[in-house]
Amino acid sequence: MTIPDTLRRVIFAAALVPAAALVYGAFTDDLGANPIDYITDTTGLTALTFLIVALTVTPLRRLTGRHELIRLRRMLGLFAFFYACLHMATWLILDWFFDFASMAADVVERPFITLGMTTFLLLLPLAVTSTAGMIRRLGKHWQQLHRLAYLAAITAIIHFWWVVKADFREPRLFALALSVLLGFRAWWTIRTRLSSRF
Repeated sequence: MTIPDTLRRVIFAAALVPAAALVYGAFTDDLGANPIDYITDTTGLTALTFLIVALTVTPLRRLTGRHELIRLRRMLGLFAFFYACLHMATWLILDWFFDFASMAADVVERPFITLGMTTFLLLLPLAVTSTAGMIRRLGKHWQQLHRLAYLAAITAIIHFWWVVKADFREPRLFALALSVLLGFRAWWTIRTRLSSRF
């Protein structure tokens, strides 16, 4: 059983809605009192959302037995990277306008920027190796490499937590979601090892 192309197209189109909304808001001057902050917050939150959703695919596949769901994980992961790139570009262009000396100082001096950069660098090799050709070349090492997605999610959530000034509800929800996913991964690993012994 395969995922209908129509469903994949719908998910693809829905994933582009946040970016399209930002473009529309820019043209209609409807990005709030501080457009740069609005774009930064929206792209960062969207990237983290897609990253968590992408990590949810494997537990769903294992629980339901619907192995074709794995085809969605790559697309969702690439959308996480796409919005992470927009998030990075906002900081690079709109915040600093390619002032690399100031950007380097920002990375060193502000811990939440350091973690944001760390998250982006963790996602970069995952995006580069997401093609079918790279999966074949890396073999079993591909799966080991892509476990970095969990580390990227951890650093992204801490980055988000440190950015927030007062209302911590959203970072807590993301932290809870990731805790559940990590808990499931640990449970599945233990269950698999125990079942192989008996």
